Amino acid sequence: MTAEVEIPPQDPEAGARAVRQVTRLSILAASLLVLLKVFGWAASGSVSLLASLLDSGLDLVASLAVFFAVRWAARPPDWDHRHGHGKAEAFAGLLQAGLVMASALFVGWEAVDRILTPRPVANGIWAVGVMGVSIVVTVGLVWAQTRAIRLSGSLAVKGDRAHYSADLASNLVALIGVASATFLSAAPLDAAAGLVVAIWLLWGALNVLREAADQLLDRELPLEDQAAITAAVLADKRIGGVHRLRTRASGAVPMVQMHVDLAPNLTLKKVHDILDEAEARILEILPRADVLIHPDPRGSSPDAASK
Repeated sequence: MTAEVEIPPQDPEAGARAVRQVTRLSILAASLLVLLKVFGWAASGSVSLLASLLDSGLDLVASLAVFFAVRWAARPPDWDHRHGHGKAEAFAGLLQAGLVMASALFVGWEAVDRILTPRPVANGIWAVGVMGVSIVVTVGLVWAQTRAIRLSGSLAVKGDRAHYSADLASNLVALIGVASATFLSAAPLDAAAGLVVAIWLLWGALNVLREAADQLLDRELPLEDQAAITAAVLADKRIGGVHRLRTRASGAVPMVQMHVDLAPNLTLKKVHDILDEAEARILEILPRADVLIHPDPRGSSPDAASK
């Protein structure tokens, strides 16, 4: 079973600002990592370092995609995108997943070849140093991305963090592989480390793909969010019930639709006020939500009794 789309409570302005900052930082970090690993791989010929280099190269491409996707997704609704542009983040997630899968397959192929035909690692000290610096840079970036996700709930940044978390793991495995080949003269361990990285990359790509697909296919918000929405609406005793509740997410914006039961003798003005108050209570839980509530005269809806 796939995970439900999670949209945490957030301050929209602080979240948007954090996302813009961390996507710029992501590009800078990825560029630095690529340059470091090109140097380290050219000096050593390590297959585990090659695996990590390819991972960082694809991270750079993905970070560029995220940089533009989050800015597109943040654009307000317009006449031909009335629900906004939030799903641009999900498309960026799909791109990320595809790139990482391709990287995993290539690295896996190279690792198997090196296991079957081992080759020594040259200048391993340089490679060890490069991997050490890469780990420090990646840890800092993942921390910044985690903070931005807490503030924004951005799916694109989640996908980018998944890449760099995998990159962190690949850096650690590559460090073990290069160190083993350098200090223990065990070249097959370097190739085995590359194969472990490839499997890790594939698993991370599948997780990003799953979450992006959930949003593109309008998966419901988590059950706890649905329960909180229902409880908030029913806090007004004039509302007799909630049915046909439907939820989904477009980027960081939750979409909430429902029918509610009201007394049939209420005036249109009174119904309007009751629904406005219910919407305000939902926005206290999900500040960015787009809410649509339809009133039904109590007992008139054929499915109200079963909801």
